[in-house]
Amino acid sequence: MRVRVLDLSGLPHRPIEAHGSRGFSVGAFGISADAHLVAVTLAPGGTIGRHPAVARQLLVVLSGEAEVSGAELVVRRLGPGEAAVWEPGEVHETRSPRGMTAMIVEGDLDIGAPGEQVDPGDV
Repeated sequence: MRVRVLDLSGLPHRPIEAHGSRGFSVGAFGISADAHLVAVTLAPGGTIGRHPAVARQLLVVLSGEAEVSGAELVVRRLGPGEAAVWEPGEVHETRSPRGMTAMIVEGDLDIGAPGEQVDPGDV
């Protein structure tokens, strides 16, 4: 069996304008009964408008920079390799002054502290 390599930058993306979003596009690349995975891009100055999370949501910044906020409206800056987690129903927003690519995983996720959960097959 060969490893499959996915080129997330080459996925077909569709623009999203819901919730006042601008410069935002998504490309789906995975789904399970409990979660779905999408690649997202935000153009410079782009926004994913404030909206409630349908399920627990993990946003992982791959390149560029994100400014994220949740229900408390405190803005946090994220760079490559950093992630934000929003709980089901939590109203949140993401902006990017310079542009960003990221991966979003949304669904029935068990997200602990970094390094807290290890797949037994990995040790």
